[in-house]
Amino acid sequence: MSQNHTNTTCTVEKLQAIAYTPLLILGLLLNATALCLFVRRRHAWTDTHVYMLNLTVADLALIVFLPFRIVDAFHCLSKTSLCTILISVHYVNMYASILTTTALSVHRFLMVRFPHRYRRGNKQRAAVVCLFIWVFVIAVSVGFKSDNYPKNLWTCFERCKNKPIRTSFLAVLVTTGFLVPLLIVVCCSSQIILILMRANDNSREKKNIVGIVTANMIVFIFCYTPIHASFLVSHLDPTESCRPTSMITYHMLLVSEWIATTNCCLDSVSYYFLFKSLSSRGN
Repeated sequence: MSQNHTNTTCTVEKLQAIAYTPLLILGLLLNATALCLFVRRRHAWTDTHVYMLNLTVADLALIVFLPFRIVDAFHCLSKTSLCTILISVHYVNMYASILTTTALSVHRFLMVRFPHRYRRGNKQRAAVVCLFIWVFVIAVSVGFKSDNYPKNLWTCFERCKNKPIRTSFLAVLVTTGFLVPLLIVVCCSSQIILILMRANDNSREKKNIVGIVTANMIVFIFCYTPIHASFLVSHLDPTESCRPTSMITYHMLLVSEWIATTNCCLDSVSYYFLFKSLSSRGN
């Protein structure tokens, strides 16, 4: 059931493999389909397409590395530099997805709040924003890459409890990577809903948009709140051994990571319908 790697014990976690396998299959299918649709409609791209394409690329890039997580659950990958790369890729793409969702929320709010000024959109500006997102998340990952070196890992995907990430790194992840985006998404989504509800329009289209924006906001909160709460709880629960002694904290982190990964499947569905509904209004 287990095998030794560098004086630590890695336990086979079949439940992880069972949990991540459906996400791998469904995520590949949905995101690959979305990517194909974007490519087929490239002649009619708007700035909304640019943001959604960036979101799809981030989600797809995270999904294609899930096989390593599944293999590790069965066979316990050795702790090498590959593990550092896999962890970095996972979180780079997760935070690229979070920040792209945030940018898309701001974009939609501006379109609804100032329709005459932002109706035509600006694909170049959207591309610059997406490029900045990737540069930022990669720079942060490179700057703190030593936190995920093999010597700091208990298993290929789990850190040693007695070697927590730096407080400065945690602060960047929780504030810039979650709390600020959460505040923006909630504010923009709430404003969009209020503006549309006040409009003298009882059409099915308006009701659909309100429902979709509300669902997107709830999904964002549901997917990303648990994992950042787990980061904080884990950081405040130090031990003197590499292996986590608090199994509640350990399993809380595992479950929250899975919940966050489900967003890769939900994005491709929710934002497709959001674009379809909002695009009929002129974008």
